[in-house]
Amino acid sequence: MKYLWSMLTFSMLFVLVVAPTAAKAQMSKVKTVWVILMENHNWTGNNTGAAFGDPDIKGSPLAPYANGALLHTSAHAEQYFNPPGNHPSQPNYLWLEAGTNFGVLADTQPGQSPFNVEAKHLVRLLQNAGISWRAYAEPDFGSPLFDVCPIDFTYLDVEHLPFVYFTDIAGEPPDPNSAECIRHVRPYYQLATDLADHTVARYNFITPNLCHDGHESISPCPRTEPSDNTLRGDTWLKHNVPLITESQEYKQGGALFIIWDEAEDSGEFSDGPIGFFLLSPFAKGCGQSEYSNSIHYDHSSTLKTLQEIFQVGPLLGAAGKPATKDLRDFFRREDQGCQP
Repeated sequence: MKYLWSMLTFSMLFVLVVAPTAAKAQMSKVKTVWVILMENHNWTGNNTGAAFGDPDIKGSPLAPYANGALLHTSAHAEQYFNPPGNHPSQPNYLWLEAGTNFGVLADTQPGQSPFNVEAKHLVRLLQNAGISWRAYAEPDFGSPLFDVCPIDFTYLDVEHLPFVYFTDIAGEPPDPNSAECIRHVRPYYQLATDLADHTVARYNFITPNLCHDGHESISPCPRTEPSDNTLRGDTWLKHNVPLITESQEYKQGGALFIIWDEAEDSGEFSDGPIGFFLLSPFAKGCGQSEYSNSIHYDHSSTLKTLQEIFQVGPLLGAAGKPATKDLRDFFRREDQGCQP
């Protein structure tokens, strides 16, 4: 009886210790990550955002790529939200980097007290662990290319570039000549070069410009592109996602997260659901079929998952809360094939 009890105890411990590791085994194989952050659309809701140019994405004829090729070759969330009451854009970008908005509930410029924060955040943890990172920012239409640290609106919508709000990246006060910032924050066109040269970093954060991220009420934009902001953003994704998914780094261990920053509908849908897609050889469906779930997630879930992929800690802000679920359900276990 004592022997049987010992065996049962050992078996229970084995399940407790090993099962979680096995459950995220494929997630742990990811080597290179890209995050593309889009703007201001619900995935589903009451569609009140349509009144000012931000219709719900799901089923919208203005988002044929998101509802077609992207949807049918990715794992996606039906219940992914921005953190409760976290508006406008900048707080959500900060949250994805640090698990908190630092009390910011506005769009500001770096250096505007008290928003020039110096705190633990994802890319600093990565750098401390010897893991490379890079942010690729697309200059706004009509703005010059930048070869400095973009700390204001000269080149792009700086509130969509969270890294330059941290003093260990951009300096104190924010310095356009910060070598640390210039080394890591690059114009978007450089991504194609880095992929071709196989010099892409392990963590890559992509900020499309205002004409391409789906933001409403933006003009001017190129006349050769759709006049509708939703369709323009969807078209940009159609043309730019393959740049990543056809790369060697993606095929040999990549994961691309496409996320909308915040919801635009009203009432109970004011925080979402918002769009979330995962493309990865390790995702359920393997890029050949779609998978979805209705687990409740928010940006804390993405940050927690990124920290788990790269094995850097401590878990930051709300990513460390016991109630925060990571995104492991979107990744296959080692014993799962390519069917959902």
